[in-house]
Amino acid sequence: MSRARKRTVKALIVLGSVLAFLSVFSIWIERQALNTDDWVHTSGKLLQNEKVRAALADYLVDQLYENVNVKKEVEGILDDFLSADTEGIAGPAASGLRQFAGDGAERVLETSTAQTLWEDANRTAHEQLLAVLEDNKEAVSTEEGNVSLNVGSLVTNLANEVGIGATLAEKLPPDAGQIQILKSDELKTAQNVAVAIKGLALILSILTLLTFALAIYLYKESRWVAILFCGIGLIAAGFAVIVARQIAGGIVVDQLVTDESVKPAAEATWSIATSLMTSIATTVIVVGVLFGLAGWLGSPTRSARGTRKVIAPALRDYMPYVYTGLAIVVCVYFLSSSIQGLRTFLTTLVIAGMAAFGIHELRKQTAEEFPDAKFSDTFGASRDKVVGAVKGANLGERASKLGESASKLRLPEVRRDESGEAPTAALDSEDARLQRLERLGDLHGKGVLSDEEFAAEKARILGGE
Repeated sequence: MSRARKRTVKALIVLGSVLAFLSVFSIWIERQALNTDDWVHTSGKLLQNEKVRAALADYLVDQLYENVNVKKEVEGILDDFLSADTEGIAGPAASGLRQFAGDGAERVLETSTAQTLWEDANRTAHEQLLAVLEDNKEAVSTEEGNVSLNVGSLVTNLANEVGIGATLAEKLPPDAGQIQILKSDELKTAQNVAVAIKGLALILSILTLLTFALAIYLYKESRWVAILFCGIGLIAAGFAVIVARQIAGGIVVDQLVTDESVKPAAEATWSIATSLMTSIATTVIVVGVLFGLAGWLGSPTRSARGTRKVIAPALRDYMPYVYTGLAIVVCVYFLSSSIQGLRTFLTTLVIAGMAAFGIHELRKQTAEEFPDAKFSDTFGASRDKVVGAVKGANLGERASKLGESASKLRLPEVRRDESGEAPTAALDSEDARLQRLERLGDLHGKGVLSDEEFAAEKARILGGE
């Protein structure tokens, strides 16, 4: 392969890694900002956080006291029970009630009713936001109004909790409990950004995979190397997103939040709101690991070659089943995906195409390396090793027992002549007997003789027959 082509492949892998990094951010913005279900899910997790709940509780109490004359409400309640002048004690009572409301607000937000009101408010606000971003003429236009999160119902709920909410709903002004999301003069810009993000999420995802596919295709001589480096690029992009999230979080909170008392809630909000980004980055890392495994499988290493030998018969004789399994996996992945839009469909299709091409190339490689491979070559050898090991253990145990039995045998005492030497005939006879016993033990240990046959033959030999 020419040097220019090698440089092109390297450049494509680097470009694909950068595109993967940018894809994560574009997908996160698309799902978090432009998907109502994801928005509501995240908002529910926000209210479950203690720091966010405390900040929201303070906001609700402030809204209650800013929009309603609590002192007058308390004075009216006291007049119903006391005949004396209550103006002097209404002020301190209202101040004490504020402290009580602050403590009770968090308890209110922990209730299922408050959770439902919060999610409903977020769903309504997000649907209104999407209607504006999609330029729905029936929704509020960019010239006429703002997009706000209405938590007025939570303010009323808090007033009921502290005992002054009988007629509060009628007295709250329309702008009470309105958390502004976008101003009217910002909506036109938001519309343009939303259109760009939708396009980027799709384009960057597809370009990332196509760039890697082209790099793998061009690196014909050692495709496994290109696949391996594509996997490393995806893993690096995923971890880079996680690091960037941590750095960006500190910058965003410091720049947008000046009140130190609110910073803990802002940090928690950033962490929860970007948790989806971490999830997407983790998916990219997992895909990178799969690329790395595919690269290893095609490599000339001993372990990879052994694995290819094992799967060679399946790739040669059962390819329809292999492709059917791949199709089932792809369908399950797509159907189980939380977002089943055009981007997810096309991305899944490209990944499936790359996987099918990889299986095809792996089949060619295994056919060249192991044209006559059989399942019995691997599994039969493993079975023989296991059986041999079991038999060896049994033979060793039997030989040990036979040795113990032989050591207990008392051979006849050999008579010696006057010179102290054993007669040659007697020695030859004893040697022959020992040899026969050893031969008998070998046959019994190998399973040729049964226990009964072995015992009978041993008795015969020792008896001198």
